[in-house]
Amino acid sequence: MHKTASHFPLDALPVEHATDAVDVSVVIVNYNVREFLEQALDSVERASVGLSVETFVVDNNSVDGSVAMVREQFPHVCVIANEENVGFGRANNQAIREANGRYLLILNPDTLLQEDTLRELVAFMDAHPEAGASGCRILNPDGTFAPESRRAFPTPAVALYRMVGLSRLFPKSRTFGRYNMTYLPLDEVCEVDALSGSCMMVRRAALYEHAGPSGDGALGGGAGLFDEEFFMYGEDLDWCFRIQQAGWKIYYTPDTQIVHYKGESTRKGELRYVRLFYGAMLQFAEKHFAGNHSRTLAGLIRAGILARAGMSMAAKALAALAVPVLDFGIALFVGMIVALGWSAQQGIAFNALYYTALVPAYALAAVLGIAAGGGYRRGRRYPIRPVLSGIGVAFLAVTTFSFFVKSLAFSRATILLGFALVAIMLTAWRLVVNRRQYGNRRALLVGSPSEAGRLHGLLARRIDPPLRLIGFVDAEDGAEVTGVERLGAAHHLRDLVRLREIDDVIFAADSLTNTAILQHMRRLRDLPVQFKILTQGQDRIIGKASIDDFSTPLRAAERFVAPLRSVSARRAVEVPVALLGILLHPLIRLGVRLRPQGRLRRLATATARMPSVLAGRRALIGYDAARAHPPKAWGLRPGVVSILDTLAAPPTDIVETHRAYWFYARNQSAALDLEILLRALFRKT
Repeated sequence: MHKTASHFPLDALPVEHATDAVDVSVVIVNYNVREFLEQALDSVERASVGLSVETFVVDNNSVDGSVAMVREQFPHVCVIANEENVGFGRANNQAIREANGRYLLILNPDTLLQEDTLRELVAFMDAHPEAGASGCRILNPDGTFAPESRRAFPTPAVALYRMVGLSRLFPKSRTFGRYNMTYLPLDEVCEVDALSGSCMMVRRAALYEHAGPSGDGALGGGAGLFDEEFFMYGEDLDWCFRIQQAGWKIYYTPDTQIVHYKGESTRKGELRYVRLFYGAMLQFAEKHFAGNHSRTLAGLIRAGILARAGMSMAAKALAALAVPVLDFGIALFVGMIVALGWSAQQGIAFNALYYTALVPAYALAAVLGIAAGGGYRRGRRYPIRPVLSGIGVAFLAVTTFSFFVKSLAFSRATILLGFALVAIMLTAWRLVVNRRQYGNRRALLVGSPSEAGRLHGLLARRIDPPLRLIGFVDAEDGAEVTGVERLGAAHHLRDLVRLREIDDVIFAADSLTNTAILQHMRRLRDLPVQFKILTQGQDRIIGKASIDDFSTPLRAAERFVAPLRSVSARRAVEVPVALLGILLHPLIRLGVRLRPQGRLRRLATATARMPSVLAGRRALIGYDAARAHPPKAWGLRPGVVSILDTLAAPPTDIVETHRAYWFYARNQSAALDLEILLRALFRKT
């Protein structure tokens, strides 16, 4: 059934208790934009000079501390804290029912008012008694005019011109530029169909009175409140439509302006925005335009949704190809350089087939191997393990191919060296980007404060912690934990995962039932996170494809021979890195002379030791000869970089020292070597 103003229940209408004592009731609906909200409230205070203003903030269950900030910094603001996200329209209605002002200012939290905005809008409404609502000039963050400052209703023709792009091609046309009224001057007052809900002043009387043909204020048939069937987008358009149906006019005035930052909760390039925005247009059309027009417009809007969705998917597909193309380019470049260098050193010329077929083939094989290992799956970071496994598989495939093609058989040495360098370069850029953008994997614990403290301590003792504990959530307010922030309650979990960009959600088994853990998993199943469990009474984190054991059986460790890597596997990493270090050492020494900073000095010291690594006298990663040595059975040697250099704090006793060495002995790999090397050489202190 199509709703109209007369169909709204009586209890949905605002109570007629406005007084002349309050000029404006400012209503702000907030959802996880604390910093913007603080700025908006400050601008409202500055714009309230000379007026009687009351302010309402309706918070839709934010988890970023918005409510606490308002109560602490703006104690005079009335806060309505919802325990769930009830949507834009319903949240506004909650405050409107409590408001006392002659005028209501519906305001987004990501806006900034000029000091005269409230006074100018009130003066305009006072001077135009026929106006049911008015809006001002809205600016984008770059200072340009925001076209949503004034709009027309999306009739079939208007919607068609917008969707096919005619409104952009002919903005000055009264026919094609109708939707945003781009044919009108920006500095003239004009009557419009609709305003933006980001900043719209509404006459309170328009909600419960019909203006009559001449604005005589005849009672009955007012616009009512926001239609709560609109969850996000479209509710401001619908409200303006009903205000006009009640006989009131809607104006745009350029006499003042605001800044609207836009899109903090929904990016316009996302498929979700397309669905919500055009879905709201479809909902508006089905509600207000009956008959064939409604079906025509509905078809156009659905076509627009499909077109925009297709464009969004195509853009994502192109973005997904960027990393494989980069890897292919690096592998191709390295293969060519190694072949040219080898041929120059040996005084031989490679078959042209080597450059035109084999080098591109092994670059392609490397990319396909990484893809087969899951290295290009969607996620917040670039995985390392698929690179090494993929490179290994590709190496075997290409060497097998060269074995059968006799003319390429002499090039296996270059293939081996090329793949080693490709593995190092592809791993290195991933490590650098991951660390620069994300740091370690970001984890959130669901459990008690005591378990959060226990996990924090376990991570602090690891030389290469697999994750970084951002904070924890629990069912009730608990005790504070040193070094771990309580982020909220369990029902905030979904928003916290999204806003804090969490990679791993860890459930404490001693704090939650299995039923509760599974319920949380179902609620988060569509988010790009991994679920793990901190076992009860044991120092282990169990995940889908991994078990992180933080315990170290030191009493049995000295009798246990660690599973060592083969010499060839270790040297496959050490030799290329040592060669690269020897080549770069003169440049690094020159850099130290020009700018003697800590990182360059560490690099110079490390590269100066690379000849000993090449000769086999020293390991790339090992123990510090000046400190306690690990047991010989663990197979470790003095290293250019010490395993202890990556600890958050230096070990305080032999037990902690051996614990760090034991972890490396049990988990050593090429990826771990490169991770420790980069972390040790490029640390801040």
